[in-house]
Amino acid sequence: MIELLCKYAPLELLKGFSFESLRVNPVVARIDIADQLTHRNICSFTRAYLESKVQEKNRQPVLLTSCCNSMEALFNALRELKYPVKMLPLPYKTDPCTARLYQQALLKLIEDIELKTGSRFDLEAFRAAFPEPAQPDRKNYIAILGSRIPDYLKKKIMESSPLPVVDYTCNMERCLPQPPPELTNLEELISWYAQILLGQRPCLRMSDTSSRRHLLGDPFLKGIIYATVNFCDFYGFEYGWLKHETMIPLMKLETDYTTQGQGQIKTRLEAFYENLIVDSKPVMKSNEGYFVGIDSGSTSTNVVLLNSDGKMVAFESVPTGVNMGESAQEALNKILKQSGLTHRDVQRTVTTGYGRNKIGFDTLNVTEITCHAAGAYFLNPNVRTVIDIGGQDSKIIRLDEEGNVIDFVMNDKCAAGTGRFLEMMAFSLELSLAEMSERGLSWKNEISISSMCSVFAQSEVVTLIAEGHAVEDIIHGLNLSVASRVLALGGQRKLESQVMITGGVAYNRGTVAAIEEKLGKKLYTCRNPEICGALGAALIAWQGGI
Repeated sequence: MIELLCKYAPLELLKGFSFESLRVNPVVARIDIADQLTHRNICSFTRAYLESKVQEKNRQPVLLTSCCNSMEALFNALRELKYPVKMLPLPYKTDPCTARLYQQALLKLIEDIELKTGSRFDLEAFRAAFPEPAQPDRKNYIAILGSRIPDYLKKKIMESSPLPVVDYTCNMERCLPQPPPELTNLEELISWYAQILLGQRPCLRMSDTSSRRHLLGDPFLKGIIYATVNFCDFYGFEYGWLKHETMIPLMKLETDYTTQGQGQIKTRLEAFYENLIVDSKPVMKSNEGYFVGIDSGSTSTNVVLLNSDGKMVAFESVPTGVNMGESAQEALNKILKQSGLTHRDVQRTVTTGYGRNKIGFDTLNVTEITCHAAGAYFLNPNVRTVIDIGGQDSKIIRLDEEGNVIDFVMNDKCAAGTGRFLEMMAFSLELSLAEMSERGLSWKNEISISSMCSVFAQSEVVTLIAEGHAVEDIIHGLNLSVASRVLALGGQRKLESQVMITGGVAYNRGTVAAIEEKLGKKLYTCRNPEICGALGAALIAWQGGI
């Protein structure tokens, strides 16, 4: 068994020696050993592969291609550890001269294998390794573009997608033509093979990547999930270009090839799909009963009750405990009791938020992206951007003139820029969140909190206190840090239209003022910003669906 990592690797050539090959795409829980063997700034995929190789003590031969610096570093690490590894030189161009060079590299590989194993290369076995190309199915579909994507994540994308999914990443999805029957000479056949391998949809390390853009003109392409790997900058540049050049719905998924952050990925995928099919689900309004929206967040569980006219009857909030279903039931019981209603009066219930999948009595669960957009647009139809800062994540959601989500971004796994960050800092300052909110408005000297990590920022705050800085100035520095972190999610896009802030952090007047200072404009805030998600869920329940 020979392990392969690159789509340019000669899988079919190895079949000419009757070698079985394995496309390797490992995911690990942590990357510890690899970080001791290579630099931490090489791509997460190669580090995860090295981690899995060493952990499992897997001594299977590996055939690498010199496609990037990370592969070179992986090759050096495996060779240093005495693993059986070979590097195939991969050209950067696809012209006839370069194809000739790759042909020579492939012929040299055949010669080396023959010398090492004593086996002869079988032309017929090589030809048999090319299956009949599948005929394209001209239906609407979603494309996965970018570098590569873990198998578990690809499976999750395909299982939850409302449309067929086509993988155009570096995951070695083969779609090669069969060798022409008239080519019987080894050199001619390998010359053809070299051109075919180099002629695949190019990865971004190739000199000419223009053919990657042809896909954007396909009328059947209805959405793009763009996969990037942590510390693989090439594809980040292409994503930035796509974001400005295409109107096709686009979402970026970056992975570090560990199993962490799967809950957030699930939320982002579901939100992307919800807004792809926003016009395809029937709206079934009802004139009877009451409608409930439940937002199960990491800190609080909020419930909104609407009547048959879509008017808010009441709302309730309770702390989210360890059992999210019980917290949701408690909040619902409270709101029904104060409204003089029973469970039989509720026609539909829509859940959203961090714990939306843990509530067993809902009619439908919808992501907080869609629900916050619906709630914000209902409260102010002029809003085109929603900044939602909750307990564990922050989001920027962009709306069109009809209130549909056209784009959204979420923070990564770090707590910086969230309510949890402010809670940690308030604890360090021995203040309540309410005190922190007020004292952050009366600052005099601007202080920069440089650390992006919550833990390091907490240490920085302790140092600033020891140096005698005023608490008010420190709080303002923290507020500016949150504002910078949140607004950075928007990238280069300016938030020029009406912007609304939602979530519990919207109560923090100092943080709101800091965001306004960074934006250079006033934010729209509603009276109860923490219930915006629950309101959106209740509206969806009232409408009968997304």
